[in-house]
Amino acid sequence: MAHPFSLRLITSVLIYAALGTTLANAGTTEHFNKMAFNLPPAAELSYTIKAKQSGIPLGGAATVKWEVSDKKFSIVTETRAMLVGKILDASSQGHISDYGLAPEKFVEKRFRKPETITSFEHDSKTLRFTASDETYTLKGGEQDRTSATWQLIAYARAAGDKFKPGSEWKMFVAGRRDAEPWSFKVLASEKTSTPLGEFATIHISKAPPPDSKDQALDIWLAPALDWYPVRLKFSDADGDYVDQIIESVKK
Repeated sequence: MAHPFSLRLITSVLIYAALGTTLANAGTTEHFNKMAFNLPPAAELSYTIKAKQSGIPLGGAATVKWEVSDKKFSIVTETRAMLVGKILDASSQGHISDYGLAPEKFVEKRFRKPETITSFEHDSKTLRFTASDETYTLKGGEQDRTSATWQLIAYARAAGDKFKPGSEWKMFVAGRRDAEPWSFKVLASEKTSTPLGEFATIHISKAPPPDSKDQALDIWLAPALDWYPVRLKFSDADGDYVDQIIESVKK
């Protein structure tokens, strides 16, 4: 039987883990201006996972299938933990709009939890959740937890020198029950070692809101590898973490 802490920690390993809580002004979304974007080519990414929970080392694996064609996109993720097997499925499907990715449905299935569906109803401009009664008015550019990183990648690929340390990239992101603004800050250019070799990467961080117990998320994008994320790290205030490193890329 897996250590009880492993399920709590590993279910947060994905690029698209829950980082948000309920907004005080639920019902409205922020308006973000349209920005240039350049979507990366389709690929299947495989990751190894190393984690620590209360001093206990844990491991696992994750895959991300990114597909884009004919003005449509699909992202399907799967996470497995040692001794337990598959513990998390998540997917995002939608179309390509003037803002970039325009999700239509975000589905998440956690270990021993019911499936949740977040619907982006573009015709009625309404964001809805099966896990809550919250609704939001869509204004354009909204993302879900799975699509947000890929929207960031698309911004980075199009930004050129503007994607530099100190720059911030904002979007409004929906989860299982509600949605909130996210802000990604570019920190520095760094070298990142992986099983695929060493890459020159751009380090981006999404810090939790002030006085929040949410996780911090750090992402390392590799320009030489079509800007795919080669490393992601989820960190808790108590020192627990999940470190996700690229193992293979199939195109």
